[in-house]
Amino acid sequence: MRFRKIDPTLIVAAVSGVLLAAAFPRPDYFFLAWVALVPLLLVMRRRPFATGFTAGIVFFATVLYWLNFVMITYGRLQPLFAFLAYLFLVVYLAVYFGMASWASCRLEAVFKLPYLITLPPLWVALEYLRGVLLTGFPWAIIGYSQQNFSPAIQSCDVTGVYGVSLMLIIVNCAVAGVIAAPKRRSAWLGVVITVCISISHFGYGVWRQSQPLEQRAEQLRVSLIQGNIDQMQKWDPDNRQASVDRYQHLSLLAREADPQLVIWPEAATPFFLQDQSNLAEHVRKLPQKLNAYLLVGSPAYEKLSPDTYQYFNSAYLFSPSGVELGRSDKQHLVPFGEYVPLGKFLGFIDKLVVGVGDFSSGQVRPLPLGEHSLGVLICYEAIFPQLARNYIRKGSDLLVNLTNDAWFGRSSAPYQLLAMTRFRAIENRIWIARAANTGVSALISPAGKVVLSGPIFEKVQLTGNVGLGAEETVYTRFGDLFAFVCMTISGVFLVALVLAGKYK
Repeated sequence: MRFRKIDPTLIVAAVSGVLLAAAFPRPDYFFLAWVALVPLLLVMRRRPFATGFTAGIVFFATVLYWLNFVMITYGRLQPLFAFLAYLFLVVYLAVYFGMASWASCRLEAVFKLPYLITLPPLWVALEYLRGVLLTGFPWAIIGYSQQNFSPAIQSCDVTGVYGVSLMLIIVNCAVAGVIAAPKRRSAWLGVVITVCISISHFGYGVWRQSQPLEQRAEQLRVSLIQGNIDQMQKWDPDNRQASVDRYQHLSLLAREADPQLVIWPEAATPFFLQDQSNLAEHVRKLPQKLNAYLLVGSPAYEKLSPDTYQYFNSAYLFSPSGVELGRSDKQHLVPFGEYVPLGKFLGFIDKLVVGVGDFSSGQVRPLPLGEHSLGVLICYEAIFPQLARNYIRKGSDLLVNLTNDAWFGRSSAPYQLLAMTRFRAIENRIWIARAANTGVSALISPAGKVVLSGPIFEKVQLTGNVGLGAEETVYTRFGDLFAFVCMTISGVFLVALVLAGKYK
């Protein structure tokens, strides 16, 4: 039997996938992202789609490896079926890489346009589409790799994370251009242009860092309660009392730090807080003991008819006197996690979440905190920039991220999610308080800096000060305008390709 040799071109492309994945948490070698795509760029004209697709397969397979753990441990899927589901998602996401490389190569072949001109807007356009199509999955947009390179990400208050992605692609293209043709003047012209753009980009970042971004006229003392409740025990009715006792104990310990707001994570109460039960009553009385506001993650329901209910993944806010001030419901649900898409037709598919039933989407509903408002992002919602922006535009003065990252185990996923959350603070120049069941709980400044964080998989309470109020940024006002511009440019490129093929 003859075995077909692996194409060396695809091996080189795969190297780009490995390097790019290494730029993300963990190991978080963010500097690799500035050259990670160079191997791909040097060979992709030989096999335009296949090389980009291969790089994407390796990248997403590496970054999202933890999905297998989630589906097997909590989705109760057989390892083979879990792997097939994981592979399907990886292949789907890799198609976006393949489309970017194919389109850029075609534009070079037909119009002699260098990658430096075509690939950056194409890449950004496809990243944006990946975040909105089929409910959207904007996980691991390459700009997120720069979470710890502060001067490179401050421009997010203008362009969003997509501006950082564009810079990464520009630098990769310029480096590849010089390596491929070191004697070509156009390659060195590309380097000069890239240097000028980089000076502008990083100059803005340094200038923004010199501004008093973290200062606000009013401060709020916040305690984050990390209960570290085992996911396999969380929804067991026999463990409800123990869960509430643990959160109450940690909250009373935090009282010594004199917090004004105490925050419990997503679904901290594994029962309906709105019911008149003894456990619910204990939670409602706690704010009086703390003399502080209490924000609690809890499932909720609304009765539509005698036999019909709607369920929500929610957060309740209580005043220091124990009065319920409002409820905020999760808007962007996890497909096959919190609901089954096309449930009438796919009813045979179980959800991955062990809980109450299919959840329904909520609406943007800031919660009143005295003269201020809280915008609550529940878990996965923190990766969607438009949701955070919507809360700011509705008047929120502090963003709160309630999450239960126990699903991810001791993988890199909790750190990946924290990294993406940091960008929401920069885009809107607002403080974020993040309470996670198993970690990473953190306070994030408007510069995207994690000023306070705790260990993972430990029960702990963290207390610190946050500022109230958001700075009106270009991003807050205009949203993903930068991405739309890139989509428009990409659309012009594609129309030109179609017309060139038609009239060739």
